Amino acid sequence: MQKFTLELLFRIIGIGSASGLFYNDNSLYLISDNSHMLYHYTINDETLDKTPLVFKDYAGALENVPKKDKADYEAVAAKGDDLYLFGSGSGENRNLIGHINYKTKEVYPHIDATDLYLVMQQFGDITPENFNIEAAVNDGEVWYLFNRGNGSKAQNGIFTLTGTIDDTAFQIVYNKIKLPKIKGAQYGFTDAIKVEDKLYFIAAAESGESTYADGEVAGTMIGRINIDKMKVEFTEVISTKNKFEGITLYKEEGKNLEFLLCEDTDKDDTESDIYKVTIKK
Repeated sequence: MQKFTLELLFRIIGIGSASGLFYNDNSLYLISDNSHMLYHYTINDETLDKTPLVFKDYAGALENVPKKDKADYEAVAAKGDDLYLFGSGSGENRNLIGHINYKTKEVYPHIDATDLYLVMQQFGDITPENFNIEAAVNDGEVWYLFNRGNGSKAQNGIFTLTGTIDDTAFQIVYNKIKLPKIKGAQYGFTDAIKVEDKLYFIAAAESGESTYADGEVAGTMIGRINIDKMKVEFTEVISTKNKFEGITLYKEEGKNLEFLLCEDTDKDDTESDIYKVTIKK
């Protein structure tokens, strides 16, 4: 059994439905699955800035976007000074990848991932109803995209993509990953991060078998995957009431790793709680 501590660290007012986060130099960069904003929270100053991910001629809502219209950004990955925000692919309008330099706040045109997602579905033998990208990790020219197994077939898996994201030109390897259940509900990936040569992930379990509709939360666990073998090395339940959807490395203290987590409550509240979980390496 992996020992851990979980604590509520602080609350951010002005962002709801947080689905991913990235920590750098005392700043948190957050995304929301119903927003076209990149949120920048300065921890020491407790200030929140917002940068639109769309250009000025965009006529739709920027926040609290209706479910049928949202881009559904569920995963964020850093490459250098750039952040890439991945739509989940769980609907026709959820196939875009946002691109922004988080230091200069320069926004680049979205990348259309429609064809890439179709190829991934075919390669992984995943139907559209079971396809749901919820985590993204960058390691140079290698990208790890995690499919959340909250569809009817519970298809948790990791796509390893090697190539150029701006051209969506990749060599693809797919590995199925078996995750446990809790109270009869299947765990599904919600986010991940690479630390040294391991992938640390969180996974949530909800009642229901839909990549589109939200169900009652059964729990969230943390785990670690050996990249070379693509095998789960351990899992540990960290909550039976919270649905954590984002993880980022906060600190390394000796043999301990500290991660920050964001929670998606599936409500329209404009506040997000940030938790810290500490585990052994």
